[in-house]
Amino acid sequence: MPTLDWMGKDKVITHHRDVPFRVLERVPDKGVLDSRGSDCGNMIIHGDNLAALKALLPEYEGRVSCAYLDPPYNTGEEKWVYNDNVNDPRILKWLGQVVGKEGEDFTRHDKWLCMMYPRLQLLKRLLSRDGAVFISIDDNECSSLKFICDEIFGSSCFQGDISWQRSYSPRNDKHGIPAEVEHMLVYSALPNWIPRRLVRTQAMNSKYKNPDGDVALWRSDNPYAPGAATHQGMVYGIQHPFTGELLYPSNGRCWTFGQDDMLRHMNGWCPYELRDMHDERKRAEVCGVSSNDVRQGVKSIVLVKSLEESRELASTVLNQGPWPRFFFSRGGKGGIARKTYLHSVEGKLSTNLWMHCDAGHTDEASKELKALFDGRAVFQNPKPTRLIRRVLEIACPPDGIVLDAFAGSGTTGQAVLMENQTKGARRRFILVEMGDYADTITAQRIRTAISGYRTTKVHRDRLYSKKLTASNLKKCATFYEEAAKVKEDASDGAYDKVEGPKMDGASIVVDGVTNKGHDVPGIDSGFSYYELGPALFDKDGMLNPAVSIEDVRRYVWHTETKAPYRDCTSEHPYLLGEVDDTVYYFAYEPSGETVLAPELLRSLPIKRTTNVVFADRCLLTDEALERLGIRYRQIPRQIARM
Repeated sequence: MPTLDWMGKDKVITHHRDVPFRVLERVPDKGVLDSRGSDCGNMIIHGDNLAALKALLPEYEGRVSCAYLDPPYNTGEEKWVYNDNVNDPRILKWLGQVVGKEGEDFTRHDKWLCMMYPRLQLLKRLLSRDGAVFISIDDNECSSLKFICDEIFGSSCFQGDISWQRSYSPRNDKHGIPAEVEHMLVYSALPNWIPRRLVRTQAMNSKYKNPDGDVALWRSDNPYAPGAATHQGMVYGIQHPFTGELLYPSNGRCWTFGQDDMLRHMNGWCPYELRDMHDERKRAEVCGVSSNDVRQGVKSIVLVKSLEESRELASTVLNQGPWPRFFFSRGGKGGIARKTYLHSVEGKLSTNLWMHCDAGHTDEASKELKALFDGRAVFQNPKPTRLIRRVLEIACPPDGIVLDAFAGSGTTGQAVLMENQTKGARRRFILVEMGDYADTITAQRIRTAISGYRTTKVHRDRLYSKKLTASNLKKCATFYEEAAKVKEDASDGAYDKVEGPKMDGASIVVDGVTNKGHDVPGIDSGFSYYELGPALFDKDGMLNPAVSIEDVRRYVWHTETKAPYRDCTSEHPYLLGEVDDTVYYFAYEPSGETVLAPELLRSLPIKRTTNVVFADRCLLTDEALERLGIRYRQIPRQIARM
């Protein structure tokens, strides 16, 4: 597999291992609790996302269902709130520390790759086995990003390059080809990742009818399946009850159901039976083999009664309904078709083209953000919530964890709250933002979405929308009349103005416009706000005395067990907890040395076969430890390093 090389790669390719683990310090005054007094498991972290991702590893390694990244696009622009050319002084400082003085001469592309590589390495460790990451990018670094993601996640885990139509009207760029789409690279933790289906649209469901009075809506479908040569027992003739003709699958195809099932369905029209019609030549033609190689003894499904009697019985079924699962098209004059019921089909497949009408656009995103900040433009080029909600819909289970390591204005957090409220889900978000606006913009956006707000600008409600397609173009006049009726019904004073019928792209639409603003109710949720705290280990590898004992205990517990942490100190100051019949004790005192000796053992509530005890020193022999079922871990040498 080809790889990408750049200046400084050798210095950063393993740097994620050397990033010191720092604790996360909660800032209660900056968080919000829901009506039950909970933060709902949501987190907003202010600080360098490299350190933040490392700090998340003990508790969240292998638990993130969906990650969305909107890193700097590296366009060279200097006026963005988030410095887009990776010249943020904190990143430059990091580059100097990690890659050395030659970093001062790097091109911006080299700097960008040095910044991204270790962050993606840590992100990979956070993804669950069924997790996936979606990374927004434009043409500047798309090819470079693809190379390093192939290297980190594996090319077999590349799931697609989604083209998101970021604008609803072409941009009049001065040079080159105007950019109407952005990329979104998708990588999964494992190659066999399967995206979830999107909710079916009304247009998709409108294809399902019920002309025969069946118990459910259905549409006509192909009765054949591929593989005639390898499924020769499913290649046979079926006699038409109206014409008497023997019908066969098209060449290379076979019937979708086995012969016993097909016989049962055909008996729904009139009596049928299996009979050898000596049709080896015809079946060989369908299977694409010689008459000598075709399977012998495959019988046809033929009429029991005469054609006249069979036609009369079948006509009664055709006129009265309901028709069997396999029916005869064109009012009984055509071939065999199959019913596919609406209740049996799954949702819409997500392709690699996301149009603005489905996934939002940049203008919509700007208006969403302004509405939350009294009409002020506090952030340039935010993403629309509809884009992130689509990511959540196909990539995150209802109780999954969503991570955004370049949180920006906080779109991902709001999208999670909206999806939870609309779909009754319990997703949790983790947002990481380096910028100083993490509190005033990122977190404030979430606070406002939780508390509710009133818009101050023009608000539009889409009252009617009908997309014109090749199949429904003849109904354009009907759609226009429907839209005109909607406008008439809406012109009763509820809106300052009703616009339309008009065209929006390929759709006939009617919009209700109000200039008075409207109230947006809050979403009952919460989050905790964190700052990056001190490193757990000092440069000599010792535990940092500035880190609280509680944070040290959490770290040891998560690195040992990966289980949820619960404070057990009320039972014993050194007790960490119990998992799978193993009890963990952490005998640690910042001001003095702890020794695993008989005196300490007598104070511990030893209660299971296996007991793991952390202490500074051990005076017990190996034989005594084995007899007592104790595994000794030395502090700090045998505390796992992330």
